Amino acid sequence: MPTTTTKDRLPARERLLAAANELFYEQGVHTVGIDRVIERAGVAKATLYSTFGSKDELVRAYLAARHAAAQDRMTRELATRYHTPRERLLGVFEIQGESFTEPGFRGCAFISASAEARPGSTIVEAAAEYRAWLRSLFVDLAKEADVADPQRLAQQLVLLYDGAGIAAWMDRDPGAANVARAAATALVDGAVVA
Repeated sequence: MPTTTTKDRLPARERLLAAANELFYEQGVHTVGIDRVIERAGVAKATLYSTFGSKDELVRAYLAARHAAAQDRMTRELATRYHTPRERLLGVFEIQGESFTEPGFRGCAFISASAEARPGSTIVEAAAEYRAWLRSLFVDLAKEADVADPQRLAQQLVLLYDGAGIAAWMDRDPGAANVARAAATALVDGAVVA
């Protein structure tokens, strides 16, 4: 008699999303076909289509789930670990850096998915939503830290954030988070209203 795991008892939607998350993040949304996702999830092809309608919608759901998880983690960690606006602004880089040491880290899912995306595709839309959230996170934190030009500082910090993620992945250097945080510290300290 075959054994069932907790994963096997999940509803089909969660199994499909879990399989998509594993495969798309590890191998890319463009190289992984739906047959592999269906096989990994242990569902019928009709289940994928009745649940998501298409691979594009499955990709959208995958990216939306990654966005929600990143936003939830960042919001929770910033609120519980850091006490001042300045600490929260710089804490973003510490929280990001923790993901660099996780097994299977492969950089930003949105950058990877966007690399070959068609203009106007669901991938581009999902990535734009994520990027808008990231920028607004930095703008809001910069305003709380009472910096002279929150928009400009946020733009600079987003560039550091992106660069740290790319360096950690491409150079296999989790220490990129420390370098980015040090540069962010100099930028923040230079931008604080005296």
